Amino acid sequence: MTTRRLVLASSAAFIAAPSLAATWPDKPLTIIVPFPPGGTSDVIARLISQPLGQVLKTNVIVENKTGANGAVGAAAVAQSNNEHMVLLSDMSSLAINGVMDKALPYKPAQLAGATMLAYSPHLLCTHPSVPANNVKEFAEWSKKKPINLASSGIGSANHLGAVEIALATGMKFVHVPFRGGAQSIADVAAGNTQLVLNGMLATLPLVQAGRLKLLGISKRTRMALLPDAPTIAEQGVKDFESGTYQGIAIPSSMNKANAEKLAAALVATIRMPDIRAKLAAAGAEVMTSTSKETSEFLDREGKRWSALIAKAGTQLEGNA
Repeated sequence: MTTRRLVLASSAAFIAAPSLAATWPDKPLTIIVPFPPGGTSDVIARLISQPLGQVLKTNVIVENKTGANGAVGAAAVAQSNNEHMVLLSDMSSLAINGVMDKALPYKPAQLAGATMLAYSPHLLCTHPSVPANNVKEFAEWSKKKPINLASSGIGSANHLGAVEIALATGMKFVHVPFRGGAQSIADVAAGNTQLVLNGMLATLPLVQAGRLKLLGISKRTRMALLPDAPTIAEQGVKDFESGTYQGIAIPSSMNKANAEKLAAALVATIRMPDIRAKLAAAGAEVMTSTSKETSEFLDREGKRWSALIAKAGTQLEGNA
């Protein structure tokens, strides 16, 4: 099953939870977001928290635990052995951490996938004052003066995606990592850095407000929401596709019945018409999956970015 086809995964794949799950949750559920407020993960967590609480008949709390490209928040969940604490994260970054960082404060096996939630492509943007209107023009401009790339962290999916674009176009930049996507897009909007590749859900409002200039979309086909915006693939980066794939990870020690009840509740929540409509208006699409499919996605993403890391070599250390 391809990543794109995960969108078609049916909630019917989640079997009815045994009676053991009937007593869970018996206290508030905490969603850990491993990035700062304002980013894609945070936006989705706060969008679903109240309706998810209504489905599960408990309070749902959103807590931001940031740092190390999401590893701090992931570690908090992985090591908690707490069935009332889950992780809502960019699953690509979660997969990358598992293959890139040999000193992770947790073992990847301590986390298990529950379900995917949503996909939105990355937007490649620059400051409006930059004299470039597409990928090719920006690549040429970057060779004439120092350019800074802002990202949500070293080894994040948006950092590695930008490296992949640079390898294909000859683009030059110095990498400036932040603690999350919201900080990176704000820095480019302020004119301090000149390039960012970030999730559409958090980035589109700044494009619409004229604070960021859109150079390309990281989807293989153009989007109805932005019909005149070219894809990065059609601008010379063959078959390029990336994005923020939001999903839920849980402690691998979580009781199976409880995990299935949580997954079913998450799928029901993210598919609510009003939530689906809000996501669509922001350029995101609902993307659900079984636990097995979520784990398979993590494995594919780990292999994909591992290959790029090997190809990029020292360019990952700061320059491209």
